[in-house]
Amino acid sequence: MIVHEIVLTCSNPHIARAAVASIGGDFARAFSRDAATRKLSSGLFAAHLVRHFAKRAGDADWEGVDEATRGADQPILSGLRYILERGLELDAHREPAQEGWTPPKPSLSCEEAWRNCA
Repeated sequence: MIVHEIVLTCSNPHIARAAVASIGGDFARAFSRDAATRKLSSGLFAAHLVRHFAKRAGDADWEGVDEATRGADQPILSGLRYILERGLELDAHREPAQEGWTPPKPSLSCEEAWRNCA
């Protein structure tokens, strides 16, 4: 249930940005720098990684999220951090010729951003 909530809510760039900020610390700073090098906001980058994870994750990946949330003080943030770290690992090992992605154009409203999170 928590995993479903993470994917549902953090697929929205605005919510994802707030969640990354809530994780805070070195992780949030490094993640934001990584997003900036890609010319993306932390929210757009995090939402992309969450959606990509949801589409491509294997059983071991889902079990990893489940383990990250189990017994955590803030299970949603712990699960999100796992997804983002795993997403960064997968992104770093992706071959240039493999399927890439083009960042969406920033929208003017939350409603438009949410509609584009398919």
